[in-house]
Amino acid sequence: MARAVPRPPFDAELKAGLAVVGGMFPPTITADLIEFMRTSYASPPMDEEFDRRRIAVNDVTFPGGDGTAVNAAVLRSRDFSGPRPAVLYAHSGGLMFGDMFSGLDLVLDWVTELGAVLVTVEYRLAPEYPDPYPREDMYAALEWLAAHVTDLDVRADRILVAGASSGGGLAAGLALAARDRGGPRLCGQVLDYPMLDDRCTTASIEQFDGIGVWDRISNETGWTALLGEQRGTDLVSPYAAPARAQNLRGLPPAFIDVGAAEIFRDEAIDYANRIWQAGGDAELHVWSGAFHACDIFAPHTSVGRSMIRTRNTWVEKILAD
Repeated sequence: MARAVPRPPFDAELKAGLAVVGGMFPPTITADLIEFMRTSYASPPMDEEFDRRRIAVNDVTFPGGDGTAVNAAVLRSRDFSGPRPAVLYAHSGGLMFGDMFSGLDLVLDWVTELGAVLVTVEYRLAPEYPDPYPREDMYAALEWLAAHVTDLDVRADRILVAGASSGGGLAAGLALAARDRGGPRLCGQVLDYPMLDDRCTTASIEQFDGIGVWDRISNETGWTALLGEQRGTDLVSPYAAPARAQNLRGLPPAFIDVGAAEIFRDEAIDYANRIWQAGGDAELHVWSGAFHACDIFAPHTSVGRSMIRTRNTWVEKILAD
């Protein structure tokens, strides 16, 4: 049962869609629901959509963080030629479910309208593959992409990392790791309602306990799957939980958006604020009445459309510089 604490209201148009969302994505996800979610949240076939949008898809494999083969897909518009900017994408799914095509329809405009080459990664999932597997798979994907810019016909100076929810957390951790390891230079990072903090102590987490999409228990389930008994301790790496990073200087420009009516609101705002305090560049949008990932679940709504349009405008600016 939801706790009786004051909280911002859901947007009226979005609130009407929550009941529909709940059939596929229950508000509270416990460990016993992971297998259900892997079926429920699995991506439908996208071949027709790719054909309609004139997107060529090539399957690739590269060594993951431990040398084990990891799969990815490279998406390119048939209507653009010459060296193009590249986007490395980490999918959503709480670190426990989802696949490399989860939520991808929201960023296909970057391929068809902006001409970006999109690399989306089938990083390994917790709890079978706990930290550091997911983040090191993403870092290996970045190194693979940077090593193949000529083969892929992409610009080495225009590599953007992006992700939604848990993928947003992975993208933030990837930007930190690339900075600290002297890795490939990134031109930007898109962090959509990112999952950043394993400590789960913010006011927004308490406000949306048992209601909406991805509540407090769901968050604890995801972080525990990834970190086990280390969750909440000083042993957690900032590359796994970027909110723990002490130094946010020298990061690529960040686009951060989040709903006002979701648990990740406060940690997303804090992350943007700390980037500014470190002298960095961040664009922050807090969407009134928006529940978590409402642009994925309700892209037809006024709020969902505004989120997608605003994000696309920022990405176009960054990739064109």
